[in-house]
Amino acid sequence: MPILRRGLLARTLRTTLAVAALLTLGLAQAQSGKGPVRLLVGFPAGGGTDAIARTLSDKLKDELGTSVIVDNRPGAGGQVAAQLLKASAPDGTTFFLTHDHTISILPLVVKNPGFDPAHDFVAVAGFATFVNAFGVSSGSSAKTFKDYVASVRAQGGKGNVGVPAPASVPEFLVKMIGEKNKLDLVSVPYRGSAPMLADMLGNQVGAGVASVPDFLENHKAGKLRVVAVLGDKRQPALPDVPTFAELGLSGFEDVPYYGIFAPAGTSKETIERFSSALAKVIAQPEVHDRLTSMGLTVGFMSSQQLAAREHAYSQAWARIIKASGFQPQ
Repeated sequence: MPILRRGLLARTLRTTLAVAALLTLGLAQAQSGKGPVRLLVGFPAGGGTDAIARTLSDKLKDELGTSVIVDNRPGAGGQVAAQLLKASAPDGTTFFLTHDHTISILPLVVKNPGFDPAHDFVAVAGFATFVNAFGVSSGSSAKTFKDYVASVRAQGGKGNVGVPAPASVPEFLVKMIGEKNKLDLVSVPYRGSAPMLADMLGNQVGAGVASVPDFLENHKAGKLRVVAVLGDKRQPALPDVPTFAELGLSGFEDVPYYGIFAPAGTSKETIERFSSALAKVIAQPEVHDRLTSMGLTVGFMSSQQLAAREHAYSQAWARIIKASGFQPQ
């Protein structure tokens, strides 16, 4: 056999063996749950949920011993990412970081969301709660919530209020706020908080309802103003902003959550491994302080605790949505 041909065959064999070894290693890692981890996020880069995911992923890689990649799959209020999670193999390489909207609310307002949380997902762990808030654009003359109400009444009692997604908790809150104040407030739904905030910063919409983490950075920079928060107490990140209860409005005590979910069928060992890693990460002072500065109340929830919280939250909003007369679309 010519020397040139023997050399070519040898190189081909070495390349084939190397590729086979990599494939075998990749398969073994996937099966053991130790391969690269994909952390799905159902909202665009630049929003509050994305910032939270990147804060955690940077530290999770050290605890898990592998890279953790944030994979933004925005669309339909997290529905796109949720469907992708359902279709993913339960091998410990794909997880979904989300808040209450996708898991608890979407199944109540969409006829065919393409997933059933009770059967298609398993709760891994929760790491924080937060509250929603009412903000006004920097172009608004309103300095307080009462100022905002007065300005809307001066314009005939009608006003547009941005919300991060259609048929979301913020949209139902806009309806409730309007009814409580005898105003005709119309929700303007967006595909995530980032584009909603862009329009608020550009004075294209005068007000919005979103989470405190979504608003906080721009509020501190003076680019918009948070004038009221939900929940039963003032938020540490916004100590000067009153609650709706302080303003004489009840019924706004919702406390949404942030958690991580995996495809149904994911092993108990994998869930416990990721849950343990997350508990260690959020206990780190640097991470705890960073999440708190974003407007979150940090607190670990086990798989069982997150599942129970999700169920209770879903049941509570099912009653509110039904009472509103909303029909699933």
